Amino acid sequence: MFEPTPTNFRPAVVADVPAIVALVESAYRGDSGRRGWTTESDLLDGQRTDAADVLARLDQPYSAVLLAERDGALLACCHIERQGDSGYFGLFAVDPLQQGSGLGKAVMAEAERIVRDTWGCRTMHMTTIVQRAELIAFYERRGYRRTGEFQPFPYGDERFGIPRRGDLRFEVLRKELA
Repeated sequence: MFEPTPTNFRPAVVADVPAIVALVESAYRGDSGRRGWTTESDLLDGQRTDAADVLARLDQPYSAVLLAERDGALLACCHIERQGDSGYFGLFAVDPLQQGSGLGKAVMAEAERIVRDTWGCRTMHMTTIVQRAELIAFYERRGYRRTGEFQPFPYGDERFGIPRRGDLRFEVLRKELA
């Protein structure tokens, strides 16, 4: 009988930055992103993140980039940060060939556990581009609720990508952590 290799979670270190950037870019941009369902390639060109962005997240208090690995291979990541009594969830990426396997759900559950049990946060929040209906639906199935709070897309700042349309904005989603 074949036993699947368990997923290992650990916080990222500086040496992981190039692999994190490559994973995030592969999940959200270009042709590789089209292999999975999380691509933003129809909405944005350019980069999704860079080494400086990831390094900045590693250097903040109450902030971590969580990695999910199997057999030493990086398969998923997310950024979590304590912001008051709420945790922030972002930079979420799953290898396009692993999407739909349940790995993303496991990463979210581990991130929520850390934010709740280690940092004492009662809620988790995130921002998602409103045009990403299928992604918002995924988060809603995980217990996140749309808040009706919106944030502007940072047009003109290519660190966040080059928009292919002029109506992008973010909505805040929130979940109560039990």
